[in-house]
Amino acid sequence: MLRIHFSDLDLARTHLAAEPDPMWEIASSLHRFQTRRGRWAHERWYTGAVQALRDTELGRAVRTLLLPLYPRAVYYPDFLTPGESAEGLEAGLDAILALPGSRVTEEIAHLDPHKGAAARLRALAAPRQRRVLTDTLRAYHQVVIEPVADEMRAMLDGERALRSRHLLDGGVEGVLRGLGPAFEWRAPVLTVLDHVDSRDVHLDGRGLRLVPSYFCWQQPVTFADPSLPQVLVYPQPRTAAEHVAASSERALAALIGGSRALVLAACAAGATTSEIARRVGMSAGTASYHTRTLREAGLISSRREADSVLHSVTQLGVDLMRQTR
Repeated sequence: MLRIHFSDLDLARTHLAAEPDPMWEIASSLHRFQTRRGRWAHERWYTGAVQALRDTELGRAVRTLLLPLYPRAVYYPDFLTPGESAEGLEAGLDAILALPGSRVTEEIAHLDPHKGAAARLRALAAPRQRRVLTDTLRAYHQVVIEPVADEMRAMLDGERALRSRHLLDGGVEGVLRGLGPAFEWRAPVLTVLDHVDSRDVHLDGRGLRLVPSYFCWQQPVTFADPSLPQVLVYPQPRTAAEHVAASSERALAALIGGSRALVLAACAAGATTSEIARRVGMSAGTASYHTRTLREAGLISSRREADSVLHSVTQLGVDLMRQTR
């Protein structure tokens, strides 16, 4: 378990990422190549990425440089996900280039020596080799991440809308309470229940940056070094087209119809009618029609909030979605 300790100042300085973080998405996407866990949620992306990388110079660089540098393990170097990437890909790459070689050497030394990666990667302490790394990361982002950029943006918009409602209803503590079953908030400690190691992090007035991630799967992630500005990367709920397009979800579409399956999935994290229409790609009137049908079937519930209607999945709807996976 990871236990994150907040003060009142930390709560005041806690915020949600405004944009997908490109460096964290690169890291989490590379982990998707190293396990079958969660592949159903990224099936279309995975198939396209493998095809795009096959028999290419970039594909070879992914195998020989990026995968060893980003192992799906307890540790990979913190310098690969700099805080500057909150300002975009180029800002993150520039931060990697600006690092002192001593920090690169120190962090690479912590990679599992039994995997044989640390010795090969020490050359990245040299600025010229680090330029090779950043060029590779830029190319990887263009080929592998950008094809799903619109979906990433739409999912983050939905997540921010949901957390905004939590903030209005319960303040920052309401946001922390609502992060999902992987977390437990008992003031002043946020516990990450399924974390790769057991430790305590005291924010000491620095606050916390919450980063919803498209490619992160099940286990939230943070920096290994507790002295760095703290970030908590957590998986976004799989919703809408990504949820239904996976082969294991096609049974749901066959059962209730493709459009209604998309609408049901879009309600998984809570959504208004207009948010559903935007995520799924249909008119607000069509979205309203499908939500009425799903509500009459007992699969979603709806309640009015100011000028909007908020839809969420009922237990029956959750059970149906699980049974058709």
